[in-house]
Amino acid sequence: MTGLRERKKAETRAALGWAAIHLAAERGYDNVRVEDIAEAAGVSPRTFNNYFSSKAEAIASRHLDRSLRTAAALRERPAGEPLWAALTAAALEQFTNGPEVEAMPTPAHAQWVAGVRAMLAEPALHGEQLRAVAIAQAELSAAVAERTGTDLATDMYPRLVAAAASAAVEVATQHYLDSAEPPTPIEQLITDALAQVAAGLPAPPR
Repeated sequence: MTGLRERKKAETRAALGWAAIHLAAERGYDNVRVEDIAEAAGVSPRTFNNYFSSKAEAIASRHLDRSLRTAAALRERPAGEPLWAALTAAALEQFTNGPEVEAMPTPAHAQWVAGVRAMLAEPALHGEQLRAVAIAQAELSAAVAERTGTDLATDMYPRLVAAAASAAVEVATQHYLDSAEPPTPIEQLITDALAQVAAGLPAPPR
């Protein structure tokens, strides 16, 4: 029962986070109320408030939760797997669309990108975004330290790896948003970005 309860809570949180993103991208950040998000996710505003303190926190939660799941997945990868291969596999696992996306699919790429860009430029989001990034990188750093036998208190390595991996996924996501239609699949972009980092970012052939 505990496992089922936790799964239901995770599904509700994901539905609320996705509804917040979808509606903000569709209508504009200022034109979305907590009540609208709750209705789109099929719950009450009171339930929304049990999960998030604001719509900005709900929007930022998708990146945070995906990053935390990446760290958890990294801890579950085979011990003998090379670090960057394990990081890539752990990151890619989190980009499978859940039922919340299937229930509220994105519109055409160009329309979606325009809405997402406008949403991400909203100053009210910046604080929550920075908070999410900080929490996510701390957790990923801890997972890397565990896997590599390094010490967060004395070694820079786990934080460098976490920062580099996070930056690679962020650049891949931005590249996806910049892509003309049809866009290159995000999974391919993430794989390529992490492979380049793992290889030491060699200069591309001219």
